[in-house]
Amino acid sequence: MKAIVINGKLDLQEVDVPTPEPGEGQVRLRMAFGGICGSDLHYYNEGANGEYVVREPLVPGHEMSGTVDLDPSGELAPGTPVTIHPATFGTPEPGVEDRRHLWPGGSYLGSASTWPHTQGGMSEYLVVGKDMVRVLPGSLPLRRAALAEPLAVALHGINVAGGVEGRRVLISGSGPIGLLAAAAALAKGAAQVVSTDVLPGPLERARALGVHGTVQVGVEEIPAMAFDVVLECSGVPAAISPALVAARRAGIVVQVGMVPNEPRPINLAALVSKELQLRGTFRFDDEIDEAVALLDANPGFEQVITHELPADRAVEAFAAAKDSASSGKVLVSLWRPADHA
Repeated sequence: MKAIVINGKLDLQEVDVPTPEPGEGQVRLRMAFGGICGSDLHYYNEGANGEYVVREPLVPGHEMSGTVDLDPSGELAPGTPVTIHPATFGTPEPGVEDRRHLWPGGSYLGSASTWPHTQGGMSEYLVVGKDMVRVLPGSLPLRRAALAEPLAVALHGINVAGGVEGRRVLISGSGPIGLLAAAAALAKGAAQVVSTDVLPGPLERARALGVHGTVQVGVEEIPAMAFDVVLECSGVPAAISPALVAARRAGIVVQVGMVPNEPRPINLAALVSKELQLRGTFRFDDEIDEAVALLDANPGFEQVITHELPADRAVEAFAAAKDSASSGKVLVSLWRPADHA
């Protein structure tokens, strides 16, 4: 079968690898679409995602959709449309028994955090545990379903905030996660959703989703004490202090975007004087099921996808995904006939 592999910094190839065979409790999937995530970009552009260095050929991709190819148990028929929960969970620890995504020893598709690496889904076929498979409604196209994983990340951030219904919400950063967080907040009944970014292109995409307002950072001021909930989705350390200023007294700020693992200055005066709650969020637990339902009910979420390129143009796709001025979510179509799109 064909697969996209990252061998190291700026070294991406389409290669032939053996087609995997499913074992007991596993299913083989025929992949359709893979979204390019920030971690995929780091692996390609830098040869590493933080401390996780590519040490063997790594198939990227954890934002996936496809169809069942072979279920040895016979429970899932060939052609069944699916998406994937990309995590396998580790060992429970006291205090986080109900948060599987925080258990140590787990793994994630398309990650160099394990050895051997956990191969991702940008290949013709992928074998996963049956518990990772989520069957899709027949009305949900595979293209839109590839957004389920990043939407689940956004929904987990909303859940960590305690929900957004009836609340004024600021979305800091309008990359793919920020756009999906904005769309999810609107769908979940937020009273007001305002999106920020340093670039006009992402803000145009936010407005197309129906947000109530936008702020171009560096050109306009973010309103102070104006929001009940702030979802910081940019991962830019310099955005954290303004997020604290934007929250009202006793407001909630959730850090959704991954930040560099290094010391950076943050002005915590507002955290103290307004008695704010600053909360972290990491991936998600089971929000992918809600993500599938939301994607099925809201076709407009698909506007977050700005580019779709075939697997033999994966290098172009990764370049497009790096250009945040012109791209939202970039998908790679994985050797699928057009009638399966």
